[in-house]
Amino acid sequence: MNKEKGQELSPLVHNNPWETLRQFTAARIALGRTGSSLPTDELLRFGLAHAQARDAVHQPFDSQQLEPELEALGLQTLTVASAAPDRATYLCRPDLGRKLSESSRQALQERTDEPADIVLVIADGLSSKAVHRQAVPLIAALLPYLQTLELKLGPVVLAHQSRVALGDDIAQAMKAKAVAILIGERPGLSSPDSLGIYMTWGPHTKRLESERNCISNVRPEGLNYPQAAFKLAWLLEQSFHRQLSGVNLKDESDNPALHNKVVPMCKLE
Repeated sequence: MNKEKGQELSPLVHNNPWETLRQFTAARIALGRTGSSLPTDELLRFGLAHAQARDAVHQPFDSQQLEPELEALGLQTLTVASAAPDRATYLCRPDLGRKLSESSRQALQERTDEPADIVLVIADGLSSKAVHRQAVPLIAALLPYLQTLELKLGPVVLAHQSRVALGDDIAQAMKAKAVAILIGERPGLSSPDSLGIYMTWGPHTKRLESERNCISNVRPEGLNYPQAAFKLAWLLEQSFHRQLSGVNLKDESDNPALHNKVVPMCKLE
């Protein structure tokens, strides 16, 4: 405490009584105050988080970095691009990020291999950082489930300048029965590397957002890889059984009575 003329002065920074709760969450709670403003250290942390979120949006997607990692899992890869020619256009024209470039579409349509049951798409979205960190570990956790379900997996498609709906365009060109697109989510101020998963049965370019199932916040600090892989496998199992996806397919993966071929996670531990 500072003293002046024998009297104690109030501290400059007033701590919040919720401060002990900060150990349980990355959310910005109990920040304290200096007068009516934030303490300097919290203001600096906010500025850093904002810069990390902006970097995540603008960082280029290095798909070549992922190719050897996926090949190590025994997976083939294809690289495509949306109709957005660059990042600036992608951010200003979401519609172009939802459809393939003509050269990419032609390359996929000219493939002569047998159509797969499911295609996995790794897409930069709004955070290539999320894709670089989370996509391959998630797929590694998913592969045993796909083997259990006896689903034929096509080549993993690496998509540049992609929005969610691009997965439907890709899968339609490849004549796949279902698609799951692993895409970088819009960065938050505490999560610049969060991955989202969107699964669609019978994908085509006229599908609505309500016809997809979403699994979000995939990262070690959120929904971890084993949990996310299990949820996706459960949705795929039900989707192929009922031939639908979206709002008519509720995620009841926590109910053991509804498991068929997918082994509950509790039995794997």
